Amino acid sequence: MALSAASRCGATHAGPTADETVSVHFSAAQPAGALPEGWQHIPFNQRKTPTQWTLVQDEGHTVLEAYARSSVSMVMRTTSLDPKAQTIVKWRWKIDSHPAGADNSVSGKEDSAARLVFVFDGNKSSLPWNDRVVMRMAKTLSGQDMPYATLMYVISGVADVNTVIENPHTRRVQMIVASTARQSLGHWVEMRRDLSADFRKAFGEAPGRLIAYGVMSDTDNTASRARAWYGDIEINPASEVAAGSPR
Repeated sequence: MALSAASRCGATHAGPTADETVSVHFSAAQPAGALPEGWQHIPFNQRKTPTQWTLVQDEGHTVLEAYARSSVSMVMRTTSLDPKAQTIVKWRWKIDSHPAGADNSVSGKEDSAARLVFVFDGNKSSLPWNDRVVMRMAKTLSGQDMPYATLMYVISGVADVNTVIENPHTRRVQMIVASTARQSLGHWVEMRRDLSADFRKAFGEAPGRLIAYGVMSDTDNTASRARAWYGDIEINPASEVAAGSPR
């Protein structure tokens, strides 16, 4: 789950200034057209069916649609961003269904109709021995380096908003429930989160540099179907923290 996305997206980009908003505007793209510059479709592996990703028009705006049918994949881009400068993440999403029986805390049920994925750099040598063993095993199996830490915002059908869920396979992937399936079903939900504060809550430390981010929709573990839509995504300067608390 996004463990090697950063290394598979290509070279990182220059970091933004402290007052610059980092954004992806799916709304500026053409329906059925190419992904915005710098964004790539990242399959999970050769054994997994990839989710279908399409730019479509919805309510007069171009948005990114994901159709997951017993499938998993991501749409990601690399970056180089100091989350102490850019910390407020804003986006909107909606779903038409949620994977039947999904539960992100259970290995065989770890699916979500929609996720935002943030991949962070850090000092891997400072991690406990068991975490480093998992990272070495992941590299052996995938051929890719596992990032220091991955934080995901997910839609859940069983957990409450703000619940922190540890990935069943590794503590280096933590999930925070940003909205419930019921809240997101059939209509757009506007989201706003403090990325740095959420990272501290999930990992118990300050975040390192953000090296990749994107979206993910998966139903491979539950062998079910789900469709999700993602609107524009913004990562805003820390000065916006004063504008209100995260949802």
